[in-house]
Amino acid sequence: MAARHRSWGQIHLLLACALVAAVLLSLSIGSFYFSPAQIFRFVGHWLGLAPIAPEEALDLNVFATLRVPRVLLCGVTGATLGVSGALMQGLFRNPIVEPGLAGTSSGAALGASTVFVLGNTALAFTSPLGTAAVPVMAFVGGFLATLLVYRIATLFGHTDVLALLLAGIAVNAMCNAGTGFLSYIARDPQARNITFWNLGTFTTADWRGTLLVTAIFLPCLWFILRRGKDLNALMLGEDDAAFIGFDPDKLVFRLLILNTLIVSVATAMVGVIAFVGLIVPHMMRLLRSSDYRFLLPASALFGALLMEAIDVVARIVIRPAELPVGIITALIGAPIFLWILLAYRRRIAT
Repeated sequence: MAARHRSWGQIHLLLACALVAAVLLSLSIGSFYFSPAQIFRFVGHWLGLAPIAPEEALDLNVFATLRVPRVLLCGVTGATLGVSGALMQGLFRNPIVEPGLAGTSSGAALGASTVFVLGNTALAFTSPLGTAAVPVMAFVGGFLATLLVYRIATLFGHTDVLALLLAGIAVNAMCNAGTGFLSYIARDPQARNITFWNLGTFTTADWRGTLLVTAIFLPCLWFILRRGKDLNALMLGEDDAAFIGFDPDKLVFRLLILNTLIVSVATAMVGVIAFVGLIVPHMMRLLRSSDYRFLLPASALFGALLMEAIDVVARIVIRPAELPVGIITALIGAPIFLWILLAYRRRIAT
């Protein structure tokens, strides 16, 4: 057992080191290039250890107000989607589930889009929430959509894969129809916001959004990581999990709320980014283990690493413009999803 945990720790450390390298690369690349020496000099300046030349004041301002919050938000969002994918696959006891397929992302986008378009009219009750109205309504929409898919998929006491996929397709279609209707009746700036959301982008990242997503994610992550052993038991089935000594219904409900909360807030800030939650946990299972005590932290680290790499590609592939990250994740994730689905069907058939 100790040797296995050391092996897990070594993989986590390797992923953490790779994430640090990806963060440094992401901090460097963009419309403004910052050398590693500049980055360390700027950090030293913030710590009061190194002065900067007057001609670097503009670079420092761009680095501090645009580049750093974007890179941090990108990493936290990737970790959120990675953990969410692993968590939902455990809750549904199925390796082909992810926030986009289960309706969480589209429901969150519908809730947030509703605030954008109707916030000053039909949704006047959201005005006391101020800037929190968008993430609050994103949570409401994401939670209701996910709960509906979960109830349909587990209608007869066990998770039915076909029911899960069909329910996810139906709920996503309803949410996308609602978002499309809101886009149709929206004024031009509102419609543009919704369009960017559906594509997923980090171009609007700022410190407010970054701190909000981070402040929600970290305490939720702490609680989720403590439930790794419980998720292992849940994979045996709810009856066996109850026999071991805990309430599976209560566990599922609590984790479903936390999962929806972190995904909805991230979606409210960056839009819909599909397939990351599917790819990341599956690759970590292939790398080492399906044990959730390993899988959850590994998915957080690799999710952040993958998202940083995708964001770098998004910045350089069509310079000087930027490609929405949701397009890249869909191009990568859709073929992988089909491969996982076919492998899963072959395993069930045999």
